[in-house]
Amino acid sequence: MNSLDVLRREADLLAMSAIGQPPHKGVPACPGLNLGETVRHVGSGYRRTLEWIRLGREPEAGEWQDYPEKGENTLDFLRSGAEAVLAELSAHDETEPCATWWPEQQNYGFWQRRLAHETTVHRMDVQGAAGMEVGAVDDEAAADGVDEVLTLWLGHKLDVLGVRGSRDSLVAIQVEDHLWLTRCGPHGSSAWRVVNAEDAHFADAQVTADPMTMYRWLWGRLPDRMVEVIGDHDAIAQLWALLRLATK
Repeated sequence: MNSLDVLRREADLLAMSAIGQPPHKGVPACPGLNLGETVRHVGSGYRRTLEWIRLGREPEAGEWQDYPEKGENTLDFLRSGAEAVLAELSAHDETEPCATWWPEQQNYGFWQRRLAHETTVHRMDVQGAAGMEVGAVDDEAAADGVDEVLTLWLGHKLDVLGVRGSRDSLVAIQVEDHLWLTRCGPHGSSAWRVVNAEDAHFADAQVTADPMTMYRWLWGRLPDRMVEVIGDHDAIAQLWALLRLATK
């Protein structure tokens, strides 16, 4: 399933999960965030993406519709945003150039992937707030989500924010036969895929889980007890804390 298919499916699931739910219901994994605000946030994000593409730069506050219009409910705001952004992304090849906030990927494929994962994570938030069982994420999509949160958010966003770790540490992330190494410290953060499992032996610690569990843990939606950790727990705590700053 490609990113556009994931986005289409997850947008539908998010909307269906929110139907009939009180907007004030809190998202269990995100104190202070509620169901209604999550739905609005995703709908706003779709419109912000369209302005990024249209303007060829980051839109400024007020240049996109951030809230439903008077008389428009939040669910309709989400659905119309999803329909518009899917139409735009579907009309272009993923390799076609367009403006994004990641210098390494200035094309439509960036937005297809970014919105697929944004929608998936918040779909799970809405289901949690609604008291539903959180629906499964395809293993391939979840593994791609692990790669995105490590390479894009840890490896790029923290640098943009100017956030650094307090100590040098190397943490391995293992998802089935996929392996990443993450480096955090005073000189910045980075993450990269590795092929040789023996490379993990140089790490200070290792975190292992199935794809969906790791995906949710890296996004701060699951506690440490849901993943298998070995080695330096302080190194893992630093990685997790830096990811919270990157993805907030």
